[in-house]
Amino acid sequence: MSPTFRALASRNYRIYILGSIVSNTGTWMQRIAQDWLVLQLTGSGTALGITTGLQLLPALLFSPIAGVVADRVPKRTILRITQVAMAVPAALLGVLAVTGVVQTWHVFALAFVFGVGTAFDAPARQSFVVEIVGRDDLANAVGLNSASFNLARMIGPAVAGLLIAALGSGVGAAGWVILVNAASYLAVYTSLTLLDASRLTPSEVTGTRKRAVRDGVAYVRSRPDLVLILTSVFFVGTFGMNFQMTSALMATEVFGKGAGEYGLLASIMAIGSLAGALLAARRSRPRLRFVVLAGAAFAVVEIIAGLMPSYVAFAAVLPILGLCALTMITSANATIQLTSSPMMRGRVAALYLMVFMGGTPFGAPLVGWVGETFGARWMMIGGGALTLLGIGSATAWYLCHQDEELQDLRAALRDLRWRNARRANVHGVEAH
Repeated sequence: MSPTFRALASRNYRIYILGSIVSNTGTWMQRIAQDWLVLQLTGSGTALGITTGLQLLPALLFSPIAGVVADRVPKRTILRITQVAMAVPAALLGVLAVTGVVQTWHVFALAFVFGVGTAFDAPARQSFVVEIVGRDDLANAVGLNSASFNLARMIGPAVAGLLIAALGSGVGAAGWVILVNAASYLAVYTSLTLLDASRLTPSEVTGTRKRAVRDGVAYVRSRPDLVLILTSVFFVGTFGMNFQMTSALMATEVFGKGAGEYGLLASIMAIGSLAGALLAARRSRPRLRFVVLAGAAFAVVEIIAGLMPSYVAFAAVLPILGLCALTMITSANATIQLTSSPMMRGRVAALYLMVFMGGTPFGAPLVGWVGETFGARWMMIGGGALTLLGIGSATAWYLCHQDEELQDLRAALRDLRWRNARRANVHGVEAH
């Protein structure tokens, strides 16, 4: 089998990824429909940012706890529960929209509840992959997971845009699309049930231990490479990857397009994202510098995208933006999982997701306000500039820290040579 797809040799992984594709497609359909619903109800970029922020706020609030849960409870059990926890608020929001009684505060509240389910689902999902395929194929499986996510990202937004347009482009049309997502979680639940438990390699459950969250944070702080990755991911996730919001306002306000063209932009970007994920899947062991360079390239391309003069030119840049983004995120994810202790993997994955998605509740309203005040273009230009500044600062800190460690090592070696020489002289032996 091709090195790009070697994890698919596992029957369990084939079942798992098929369910994920169906569910991810539904998730992307809801993202487009929910944003369109908010725009129909309010017409406000700030409200759009608040919705995104509320949906991702639980990642900031609950990810450390979710990581501990992922290390203590069998991950397949957690994933079964979280599918229900995400399907219920999606179904409720869809019904409210279809019946025409939905209000903006309903969207805000249900976005937050949906985010709680996602916050507990994500660390378990991230760390469950290694139990399916093992360490040897983990990097490949992480890349294929991202590829499946972006395949769904190509299909979901385009289908959502077409359905919303076909159903009248109103609030009710968005509601029907959200209901499709609610039904899609059954695919993941079914795939988890069909897995062959005898072929899984569950991580050791840590049991109940005090200071579990603090231990995870201390572990990351002791690893400068993980600090660099998490800091870079924070800036990309907080200020750079607000694609739902930036694409919506660029399509509607800057280029004067409708729901179909807006959905098409997300699918076009997903082409590059899919390519980036497949490229990452070919690497058996990603490198730290590759993560940093991909993040910096993403920031530069985002600035360029914000300067594009037309809808066609803007759409042409999006695949490159998606390629850089997914190359960086997939490589960061694989590096964290491959280099973390198995006993800490759930907590490190949770911290990764916390900084990746948890910063958005602060970044999304700010970016939305910038778009509403200064124009949608400045959402992308400013976001790219802040991302580039953040990654550059984190890299400079890492290099200085590495230099300090090298100096400490040299000093320790000098002290060791001096002690050895002194000991040798005391015993009347020529010191070299």
